[in-house]
Amino acid sequence: MKTLTILGSTGSIGRSTLEVVSHLSRGFRVGGLAAKSNVRLLVEQAERFHPSLVSLEGKIQADEFKRLYRGPALRVFYGPEASLEAAKLEEADIVVSAISGISGLRATLAAAETGKRIALANKESMVTAGKLLLETASRSGAEILPVDSEHSGIFQCLAGVQPKEVRRVILTASGGPFLRTPTADLEKKTVSEALAHPRWKMGRKVTVDSATLMNKGLELIEARWLFDLRPDQLDVLVHPQSIVHSLVELRDGSVLAQLSRTDMRLPIQFALTYPLREDPPFPSLDLTEVRSLEFYPADAAKFPLLGLARRALEEPSSFSVALNAANEEAVEAFLQGRLPFPGIARAVAGALKMHHSREAESLEEILSLDAEARRTVQHLIH
Repeated sequence: MKTLTILGSTGSIGRSTLEVVSHLSRGFRVGGLAAKSNVRLLVEQAERFHPSLVSLEGKIQADEFKRLYRGPALRVFYGPEASLEAAKLEEADIVVSAISGISGLRATLAAAETGKRIALANKESMVTAGKLLLETASRSGAEILPVDSEHSGIFQCLAGVQPKEVRRVILTASGGPFLRTPTADLEKKTVSEALAHPRWKMGRKVTVDSATLMNKGLELIEARWLFDLRPDQLDVLVHPQSIVHSLVELRDGSVLAQLSRTDMRLPIQFALTYPLREDPPFPSLDLTEVRSLEFYPADAAKFPLLGLARRALEEPSSFSVALNAANEEAVEAFLQGRLPFPGIARAVAGALKMHHSREAESLEEILSLDAEARRTVQHLIH
């Protein structure tokens, strides 16, 4: 029996993880749940899965939780350090890191310090602090397994492959809702249109990132750290069907691919059960239903954020921190109606023009650089 802590339990990855736990009921139990402010859903989750600990953003949310909760006794934490308590829960064997954005970095690092397995869905942790996170995991013996479908696919394809045999790793992108939209028409696209993803059901921020292809840019940076790859070994192809999640090209010209249904429960389950595989909570992929598999080069002119992410692969680490922070602020401004859709890329590019790249070695320095980039974007927007 393995015990899980889920950071971000009320988000899309957290909810899917709990579905997987229900499916694998005899192998896993929930020890801790960390949420931001969705109190009612957290109450439902706690009453069903009986964790020993929950955490929330603030005292108001914690008090509401205590008022509504009718399950077995548990500990309730709140405030800036609450998710760290969940991440360090002694009884937990696996921490699912699914808090959105850089907000999940400190808790992910705390989990790495304890030597637990980390099922990593918070790509921003690796994007902004890849070196620090890997060094921390190396010291403690923590194991980091990717939950993103693309990185899970790479991990599976690389099993048994020597690093010297890898020529190229290719991440696939659905292309988002605006794949076939002329560039000139993007200025008029609304928030609801940007959130209408054709393949995946995700949170608002990551869905907008998919529309700009920034999600794929962040995944390039994450893959660089996860798999110790050079920038010239990383590539992106647009694959609208989202059946092939990743490809690995070997030096002899062979190409390995991981295919599955577009369902996040599969990579989540693999990260929990690895190195074993279990039956999925849904039917397997039926190749006779797959009419075609299309692949296209990504349009750098239409999706300029992808180009900025490629540049981050070559720059000192602070560039990735600033890129991520500027994007988070610009996406939030778009969601609030303060920026048009192409304004996201313009704001990020403007902030990076004012950034002086350098190596970011510590958590404090990373968070300082993050705050600086956010202030720059807010200034540019206003």
